[in-house]
Amino acid sequence: MKIVSRDRWFDVEHHYDGISLISETYVRPFYRCNIWHVQGRDRDLLIDSGSGLVSLREQLPWLTQRPLLAVASHTHFDHIAGHHEFPERLVHPAEADILARPDGDNTLSKAYVGDEMFEAHPDCPLCYAEYRVKAAPATRLIDEGDVLDLGDRVLEVLHTPGHSPGGISLWEEETGTIFSGDIVYDGPLVDNAYHSNLEDYAKSLARLRDLPVRTVHGGHFPSFSGERLRELADNWLRAHG
Repeated sequence: MKIVSRDRWFDVEHHYDGISLISETYVRPFYRCNIWHVQGRDRDLLIDSGSGLVSLREQLPWLTQRPLLAVASHTHFDHIAGHHEFPERLVHPAEADILARPDGDNTLSKAYVGDEMFEAHPDCPLCYAEYRVKAAPATRLIDEGDVLDLGDRVLEVLHTPGHSPGGISLWEEETGTIFSGDIVYDGPLVDNAYHSNLEDYAKSLARLRDLPVRTVHGGHFPSFSGERLRELADNWLRAHG
């Protein structure tokens, strides 16, 4: 498999609204977590942190030039393996134990990390063979109705379980923007993980579809409109009765 230098591992797409998408370019799309950076006046927000194979702090040093809250939308390996690099780490109480004591089973890394995950390897070609998610105990627990105040923008925590018990979404009402993690994205949804719950999934999707959403930034695949969110939610709800 092709080997690439670590300085080529991440791609950064800056949006006009202070939101940036950080991607691990050589991780195949199904496995590639969207890492969202939200810039605020007083502090920034990092929603998820990717596979951890290459250091975010080393390759993107601008991430830590200002105060930063690193939030876990949930605790599957592809979303939290970089969290140990940041001093302020936020997670829902239902998955705090996983963030503090991750292993190959509770983060799903044992089931998914392998050659099929990559288009290329970083310049440690067998590093995934010894792959593990490092412990990153939460410094703050967040739950339904909590607010993340960045100074000039505010995001509300919505507890959206189903994909996993501690899944959260972050809702910026002023702009109609939601960061949905893995409860919904425009691709094949995973509702059969070891701690998924279909009843919770249905409730969370029904809740999100009724919000006045304009833009969805999901945990995987490209962003999409509120109209598309309602279509995806309706399709899932119909398929699952």
